[in-house]
Amino acid sequence: MPRGRRGGRVSALEGCREEEAPPAADAVPSVLWASGQQPESAAELILLRGIFEIRRDSCDVVLSERVLRWQPIQPERPTGDSKYNFLHKEEFIELKDIFSVKLKRRYSVKQQRSGTLLGITLFICLKKEQNKLKDSTLDLINLSEDHCDVWFRQFKKILAGFSDRPKSLKIVLNPQSHKKEATQVYYEKVEPLLKIAGIKTDVTVTEYEGHAVSLLKECELQGFDGVVCVGGDGSASEVAHALLLSAQKNAGVETDSILTPVRAQLPLGVIPAGSTNVLAHSLHGISHVVTATLHIIMGHIQPVDVCTFSTTGKFLRFGFSAMFGFGGRALALAEKHRWMSPNQRMDFAVIKALAKLKPEECEISFLPVNDPQDLGERRAQGSLKPDCNDQWQMIQGQFLNVSIMAIPCLCSVAPRGLAPNTRLNNGSMALIISRNTSRPEFIKHLKRYASVKNQFNFPFVETYTVEEVKVHPRSNSSGHNPEEEDVPHETATGSSFPWNVDGDLMEVASEVHVRVHPRLINLYGKSMEETNDSKVTCSCL
Repeated sequence: MPRGRRGGRVSALEGCREEEAPPAADAVPSVLWASGQQPESAAELILLRGIFEIRRDSCDVVLSERVLRWQPIQPERPTGDSKYNFLHKEEFIELKDIFSVKLKRRYSVKQQRSGTLLGITLFICLKKEQNKLKDSTLDLINLSEDHCDVWFRQFKKILAGFSDRPKSLKIVLNPQSHKKEATQVYYEKVEPLLKIAGIKTDVTVTEYEGHAVSLLKECELQGFDGVVCVGGDGSASEVAHALLLSAQKNAGVETDSILTPVRAQLPLGVIPAGSTNVLAHSLHGISHVVTATLHIIMGHIQPVDVCTFSTTGKFLRFGFSAMFGFGGRALALAEKHRWMSPNQRMDFAVIKALAKLKPEECEISFLPVNDPQDLGERRAQGSLKPDCNDQWQMIQGQFLNVSIMAIPCLCSVAPRGLAPNTRLNNGSMALIISRNTSRPEFIKHLKRYASVKNQFNFPFVETYTVEEVKVHPRSNSSGHNPEEEDVPHETATGSSFPWNVDGDLMEVASEVHVRVHPRLINLYGKSMEETNDSKVTCSCL
């Protein structure tokens, strides 16, 4: 790469002005030439071919329909010099991994407007280890304005052809997430990448719980390609709930009792800025801000199942996962100690909930998935109603915890997931029941989530794959008492029971009916299976 003179600066980043190419020339300059000859590794039409300097080597660069290839130009060598040929093998990147292109210029103090053209910079999304994505750049150095003009326009045309990539996003930012770091995360890590990609944004900072619901209820979203939530699990779940509510309203669906909800109209992006980030971790296989941002920029879409929660025929909310019993009580305790740091209050709440561990007397009814293949066919046909042959099952007794999860629920304390056998869109839920047992045995069960051992290999733990679940507390005597349990909500009564729904506290006094609805919302991301199967398309960056 040429070095700038002292006092000059070289940049193709958003911090400098993006240089648009001049009007297109009628003819391709003679320095470029098109060829019908196809690269050995891809039978594709060659769009452009020319010479650029790449990492200090003069290279023969070929742009085809799907791949950009280059190889250092070799001086003539004696026949049979295989060592030299091996050291200068062809390298490539796939065009689908490029998310932006800019003209690269050097600016000096006396050149505030035009600057000196150096070439073209490509911004690339690379797949790294452990599901992680990384942004990188590739500089194509050539000082010819005409040469760079033709290539720049061709790259722009190619990028414009990726119609599934967002061009305008509504950003919902929760400044209170985790250690109030969401604002810093967005403006330092997310926004710069969105600007490089040329994505327009409209940012709203939420001011209170439920603000996202009221915002998206009134907001005109027709001008946006997607919505992005910057926050933790509670924020992401609230925005997903708001998008789905908006979809029901636009479709004329009665929201008091939703049996067959319609899909959300816009995809949702989740930037992990909370304490656990279960949804982002389950979606990407890792809780990583840049990875989540690049999935949004690249327009990667992952359909995800969503649950509806209702009671006595009345719709309560949408969500991805829920815990009743120990999980609900621990969250209720944590909510009262918001003055603590997120990690401190959750540790405190878990210890206190374990100290006061007691079972709930419940009746649990569920509709099991007996034939996954048959379930998949029914889901594909849009049939959400149970068959006449479907048989509900019922169990009753004392339960320490009941988990109902439509996603794997991965997080740092459960790397395999709270429900490792569940997928993001298999049309079913995991029902995990912990019957009454001693405190030491229950603690052993909880510790297993952080290890590679099977956390369900206990006699008091039962797991089921289900379509629907009904949880009915059989008595109010062990209900949620705010004075005894130090619960923060003054409106709670002695007969209410706390539920942990995606990290949000939901208090219900009667039976809760949970249904799973397949592929109800699109999230920006790729499933772990798809990500692990993909190949790194460029080994040189």
